[in-house]
Amino acid sequence: MYHFHVADDHPLFRNAILEVIQHHYPNSKVSQSINLDSTITELEKNEDIDLLLLDLHMPGSTGLFGLIMVREKFPSIPVAIISASEEINTISRAMGHGACGYIPKSCSPQDIQQAIEAIMNGNRWVPEEFKNNLTPVNHEEKDLAAKIATLTPQQYRVLCYMREGWLNKQIGYEMGVTEATVKAHITAVFRKLEISNRTQAVILMKDF
Repeated sequence: MYHFHVADDHPLFRNAILEVIQHHYPNSKVSQSINLDSTITELEKNEDIDLLLLDLHMPGSTGLFGLIMVREKFPSIPVAIISASEEINTISRAMGHGACGYIPKSCSPQDIQQAIEAIMNGNRWVPEEFKNNLTPVNHEEKDLAAKIATLTPQQYRVLCYMREGWLNKQIGYEMGVTEATVKAHITAVFRKLEISNRTQAVILMKDF
């Protein structure tokens, strides 16, 4: 019996995925989560998951952080990205960072079923029109991804706020923590990313 996990904060699309799974894999087990923290918790409890269908953008994760974090913590769990983005660069990078499939949210139920079936058979899947346009991820980006994977979700949030130009006071207010806590997170981020200031952080994160 297969065990699928659907991590997506949009109920309409999550239900669309569930309907496809329940129709084509009626005896399977399906679990769900709506943010990165609860996804990590579920994966820690269920490392027998046969396929994680992971939304690229949901609470706790923007860009590739969720994928990078999951691949680092749970390398044996196959991950298929589900996303509204159909940019070839995003698809290439997701596949380059370890996704076994990329399912745009514009896909029909038939396409979703074909994608899941292909992945469950051990194949990689992206929409036909993108197959011949994927580009590899360079070593510098893979090295940065490995460093980003060492951040905690809170540290990653602080990093994203820094990228947007927020001040420590603003970050603390948004996260409900003191400025001292924000500074401690920033110190940890700088150490883990091997940088020394905000400008370097912004430059490093411009594509993440």
